[in-house]
Amino acid sequence: MDQSQGDAIQVGISSCLLGQRVRFDGGHKRADYCERELSRYFQFVPVCPEVAIGLGVPRPSIRLVRLEDGIHAQTGDGSQDVTAALVAYGRQKAQELSGLSGYVFCAKSPSCGMERVRLYDRHGNGVKEGVGLYARELMAHNPLLPVEEDGRLNDPVLRENFITRVFAYHDWQQLCRTPMTAGRLIAFHSRYKYLLLAHQPSAYRELGRYLGNMRERPLSHVAERYISGLMQALQQRASRKNHTNVLQHLQGYFKRQLSPSQKAELNETIDKYRRGILPLLSPI
Repeated sequence: MDQSQGDAIQVGISSCLLGQRVRFDGGHKRADYCERELSRYFQFVPVCPEVAIGLGVPRPSIRLVRLEDGIHAQTGDGSQDVTAALVAYGRQKAQELSGLSGYVFCAKSPSCGMERVRLYDRHGNGVKEGVGLYARELMAHNPLLPVEEDGRLNDPVLRENFITRVFAYHDWQQLCRTPMTAGRLIAFHSRYKYLLLAHQPSAYRELGRYLGNMRERPLSHVAERYISGLMQALQQRASRKNHTNVLQHLQGYFKRQLSPSQKAELNETIDKYRRGILPLLSPI
């Protein structure tokens, strides 16, 4: 994908979630939150793998079936198998869309479902443990890419986590557009270390120590290990306890600027957040 399109945050999305009538029944699955809200911040790149591999609209629906040689995508009667085409297209797009900063998949889809897609055996019995074939390839070839499903974005905690990861990954991609230096890597970590602490304190300590010894390793290896650790840590949801810990750390930076009464007010605000009385925005 061309990275010359300014600083726009480009996010892949299943075409049907933007209202495009590409589903097997000629309909769509418009995700209002993506279309109304996220489109104000993200430049969406719509993809429908099933149409891209030549399936028409409307078309017979496909499903995931476990056979002796692996998982296949077939029509319900087994007359058409599109496994190889979906896998090949997924690998192709994984290369073409390597500059994306995130991806929103259509839930439950045998091509695009991120998780819990119904997987059938040859007798027609289904269990929710499959992954869409296109989504599987895209995630396997871009393991750092923040991904989420449309339905899960209705959960405010999962939604905030996904958006945080997209912005962080985009920031890293911007950093990598020019040659990496130790100073720029340390500066990046300085911006994200307290976010790390809120999401996963163990990663905060581990990555901090790792960067402290970076002279012992090639810088390219250090950078690769760092961003992998950061993106894995951010997948863990930040807790109220960890947020409180971060706020108390940050409070120390203002001890010389605040009067005794202001310090007491800030401390009380942080404690009210800890007890669930105030939102995180209040102490921030």
